Amino acid sequence: MSGKAPSISAVIPLYNEEENVPPLIERLVPVLSSLTDNWEIILVNDGSTDGTQAVLEKYAQEDPRIRVIELRGNYGQTAALAAGIHHATKDLVVTLDGDLQNDPADIPQMVGKLLQGNYDVVHGWRRHRRDSFLLRNLPSRVANWLIRRVTRVPVHDLGCALRVMRREIAQELELCGQMHRFIAVLAHWRGARSTEITTHHNPRRFGKSKYGLERTIGVFLDLLTVKFILDYFSSPMRFFGRLGLGCTLIGLLAGAAALSMKILQGVDMTGNPLLLLSVFSFMIGVQFMSLGLLAELCVRVYYTSKGGVTFPIRKCINLTEVQHRKDTAVWQTQSPSEETSEPQTLPAIPAPHLPLNSMENPSYQFRHQCREGDEDRTLAAA
Repeated sequence: MSGKAPSISAVIPLYNEEENVPPLIERLVPVLSSLTDNWEIILVNDGSTDGTQAVLEKYAQEDPRIRVIELRGNYGQTAALAAGIHHATKDLVVTLDGDLQNDPADIPQMVGKLLQGNYDVVHGWRRHRRDSFLLRNLPSRVANWLIRRVTRVPVHDLGCALRVMRREIAQELELCGQMHRFIAVLAHWRGARSTEITTHHNPRRFGKSKYGLERTIGVFLDLLTVKFILDYFSSPMRFFGRLGLGCTLIGLLAGAAALSMKILQGVDMTGNPLLLLSVFSFMIGVQFMSLGLLAELCVRVYYTSKGGVTFPIRKCINLTEVQHRKDTAVWQTQSPSEETSEPQTLPAIPAPHLPLNSMENPSYQFRHQCREGDEDRTLAAA
């Protein structure tokens, strides 16, 4: 790595990892310090029921660069990752599990790969996993193969938590549910340049694994969601509309067959199952078309809430860069030749609706003042 070393945020979700936290910190801090002086470790306690929080607070008091986020309950690895990434402030975001199965010694190699190849994301590949073959390795290989086939994302180990991402890419990912397994797919969908590198994988030393075969079903269900997002997120009517047109076509064919049987062969239409098939196909087709219209409206509302931006921009050359600061509600325009410029304040936000009899309502205050003035004038006249 040449030039200025990038700053690094390490995000680690934790759930009942009291014994793993001390050795993890002791191994991670020297690795980060060897890369840059500007680093932070964000430890997210996902509702642990053991002494994990006390251990985290102890390290946070000793070093202010170690930050702790405690969630109010156990919301899952995806929510914990999203919370940590949201609070990351450095150039690069490194994610890894807190069970010491990911080796922090692989981080320098991954950071170097990202900078030298100008990548946005570098994924870890646990080529030689140190887990049970039947309970962990085999289901993982089958799931990874299926996900690669469906999403066409050339990453071998989508379940590896060890990865390095540029912060702007990491914070663009909308993680919800159990989508942490599909970070590589979501990043690829956002146009990120990705690669992978073989990493070490250690057996778990302390605690108990939180994964099992029951999560395999959830992966397949989430895969259906991801496939729909990849292909039809911006235009859901293409999906529901095709289903609706297909059902309508089946209804037309079934109705034509029932009518032709009535005319040519004298078959009673009321007892013909093709008539029922025609009616139900038409009804289902209308429902699919209605779902498509509702989904299109939801997509429009979603993009409107995002400021109308439907595409990620990597770089602007000789163009004005516009940044929207949500916290101050200010549009700040910065031209290529100017370092700063005067911010333009957005239009005033309308005041919230208040009941007519509320003391905070300006209309009520005005009417109340007028009533008091009338009473004063009446008393003065008397």
